[in-house]
Amino acid sequence: MSVTNVGDKAAIKTLQAVSGGLWNLKANLMVDIVDQHGPARSLGWFATNMPKYERILKRWGPLRTHYLASVISALNGCGYCTYGHAYAFNLHFFDRQGRVFPLDEEQMMNAGSLDRHSIVSLFQSALNAGGMSEEIPWVERTIELYDSRVANTAHAEADDAGEADDKAIFHLVDMFAWLNACGIQGGTEPDEAHDPINKNTELRTRYETARQNN
Repeated sequence: MSVTNVGDKAAIKTLQAVSGGLWNLKANLMVDIVDQHGPARSLGWFATNMPKYERILKRWGPLRTHYLASVISALNGCGYCTYGHAYAFNLHFFDRQGRVFPLDEEQMMNAGSLDRHSIVSLFQSALNAGGMSEEIPWVERTIELYDSRVANTAHAEADDAGEADDKAIFHLVDMFAWLNACGIQGGTEPDEAHDPINKNTELRTRYETARQNN
């Protein structure tokens, strides 16, 4: 897209400054978001949704948060978001475990072209193979709430610990429904990891080497 509107340019610059500060990345999706929704709505959406997302990330940690984001985005068929969060997950997994996860970000991104059953099976099987079977119930609950949201039967009002987790999942489902729709409509090309770990170029180099040697 060629942006000529001054307001659009300013909004894109602001949003890319945010992703640059967080991830050292001028996220490709920012251009398509502003193109599709305009500067005011785009900036307002991020101001409302990103703080909630950052609280979820802090509470659950990057492995669970990015994996669930990848699952949701794959179910929605958005390669851009799936790749960005799968890459972030893989970097964190490698940093903590010293080995690569069974699925790389390309495989996780390409899962979005599969049928629903195959997507679910792939992501759950990978957790087993990667020694993270304790995360499977989180994937199952996310899929259950994703389905209820799609069917418009979801109720996210809650105040105890378990239901607070459900509210967090609902936020991810709703947040990525919007982002994924933008990525799909814009045909946005994947970029890098959507996480502060993207700033660690030395880790990224070691990760790529480990992948090649795997």
